[in-house]
Amino acid sequence: MSDANAKVLKTEPLKDSDAKWTKLILTTYSDPLGKPRTWEHAERRTRPKDSDIDGVGIVAILEKATGNEIVLQKQYRPPLDKIVIEVPAGLVDAGESAEEAAVRELKEETGYVGVVTESTPIMFNDPGFCNTNLRMVHVTVDMSRPENQNPKPELEDNEFIEVFTLKLEDLWDGCKRLESEGYAIDARVGTLAEGIEIARRWKL
Repeated sequence: MSDANAKVLKTEPLKDSDAKWTKLILTTYSDPLGKPRTWEHAERRTRPKDSDIDGVGIVAILEKATGNEIVLQKQYRPPLDKIVIEVPAGLVDAGESAEEAAVRELKEETGYVGVVTESTPIMFNDPGFCNTNLRMVHVTVDMSRPENQNPKPELEDNEFIEVFTLKLEDLWDGCKRLESEGYAIDARVGTLAEGIEIARRWKL
C-alpha cells in the first residue's frame, strides 16, 4: 500500500448541513476608515468549548549521537491531491491541554514516546481564510528508552502515514529536495526549515 495510489476521484459543492468539520461564514465588519465591508472565510466546527486552540503541531526531535533528527511524515491530502511533508499533528480533545495532545498524537501517529520541553504562543495557519489555530509543541525523544527502539504507530483506519526523519541541520535542503520530487511542503515544516536557515545565514 502506498500514498502514491491515492487520488481525487471527484469534487462537488458541499451543503452546510452536510459539513462535519467546517463551515463558511460571511462576516460584515468596519474597516479602519469606518466603511462597512464583507469578508468570506471558513471556520472549524471541531474546537472543544473548553479550548482556545483547534490542534497542535509537534516538533519532535530524536536525540542521537550522530546528530539530532526531526520526525516528519508523508501523508496524502485530498485538497492538494498530493502527498504532503508534515510534522506530526492533530486536533485537541475536550479537556486536553496542548501538551497532552502533543504527547498523545506523537505516540498514535509515530509510535515515539516523548517529553514536552516547550509550547509556542497560539499561531494562526491562514488568518485571511480561516480561524484555525494551533500551538507548536516541542518534544524530545530519548532514543535510549525501550519503547523508542522499535516504535509502532497506532493509526486509525482512515490514516495512512509514512514516518521518516531528517537531520535537523539538513531540513532546509531536504525540503527543497522533496519539493523537486513532487511532494508538497506543509507551511509548518517549511517555516521551521527557513528559520533554521536564516539563523545559520545570519549567525544568530
